[in-house]
Amino acid sequence: MSSSPRVLFVPVSGPSGMGEFARARSLADALRARWPNVETHFVLHREAPYARNFHHPATLVPASPTLCTAEVKRVITEFAPQVVIFDNAGRTGALRAARRIGARVIYVSSRGRQRYKAFRLRWMRLLDEHWISYPAMIAGHATLLERLKLRLLGRPTLRFLDTVLAPADEPAAQTLIADFGMPDVLIVPGGGSQFHDSSMTPAHFAGWGTALAAAGFRVLFVAGPAYEGPSSMDPRWRLVRGVSGGALRVLLERSRLVLVNGGDTLLQALALGKACVAVPIAGDQAARIARCAELGAVRAPTPQADAVLRECLDLLEHEGSRLALEEKVRAISFADALPRLLERIVELTAASLRLGAVGRKS
Repeated sequence: MSSSPRVLFVPVSGPSGMGEFARARSLADALRARWPNVETHFVLHREAPYARNFHHPATLVPASPTLCTAEVKRVITEFAPQVVIFDNAGRTGALRAARRIGARVIYVSSRGRQRYKAFRLRWMRLLDEHWISYPAMIAGHATLLERLKLRLLGRPTLRFLDTVLAPADEPAAQTLIADFGMPDVLIVPGGGSQFHDSSMTPAHFAGWGTALAAAGFRVLFVAGPAYEGPSSMDPRWRLVRGVSGGALRVLLERSRLVLVNGGDTLLQALALGKACVAVPIAGDQAARIARCAELGAVRAPTPQADAVLRECLDLLEHEGSRLALEEKVRAISFADALPRLLERIVELTAASLRLGAVGRKS
């Protein structure tokens, strides 16, 4: 068996949505850059479009990992990681399998249901860390009951993450826009498919982008791997695919305006101090966007063509409006959690390796 440090990523995955996968990918990429001899491995739904030609080793399973506990347990046993990161995925049997081999266990929750699961006593005893993937001001601070449970068990460590930003990849970004230039508007509607709990689709975002291009602005549309909607013949409108986390960060930084859904990219843009117009594309996003709007961090129009375009045009045509919104965003100070998370993964991995070495000597 390899003596290299090993980290296993188990994000929820499937044909639609990719927020959890993108977060895990950013962590894995940054971890490999910081610690070249680390071995990473993913467990992914075989029908997830991003699973094809993925640059980290992966085991493909017939459904989301939460529904494939036997396969996840087998990967844990065979790969023998020191740390397993479950991102909104996994069941009790998989967590126990990780503990059984001496691995440290991290669970990431993005929604209320997953947060509730992670605060069950039997799960708390299995977890070393519980990361809630949004700021406390948006996700809600730990409740009295949650605090009592944490005090009772003394575990796991609870962290609220403002966002996870991949390190900037300037060459990759420049390759995407070599003959186009940095956009006025960056549109990021998510993975590209429609969610069952929302009538809004990425095609709506594409339509708004087409209208903004017709108004004279340079629009870059980041198509998710499942996007099959219309494109545009306008030379001021460009669709790009296969955008890495590092390239996306550069595009976010350089754009004047970001039109985005209510997922992780919204928080990434806010951490970079960008002016955003946000429209929910999944059922859990409306409340998150509303909370950001209450804080004065985003423009949140009703999801109607005229309203969305009106907000975008105001921020594009009136620099004072855009600068005022950016000032409010900077005042809230959303932070990039990636450096601290990397540090913690390295600490947990090293501790597990030391424990394993002691066990072998005894």
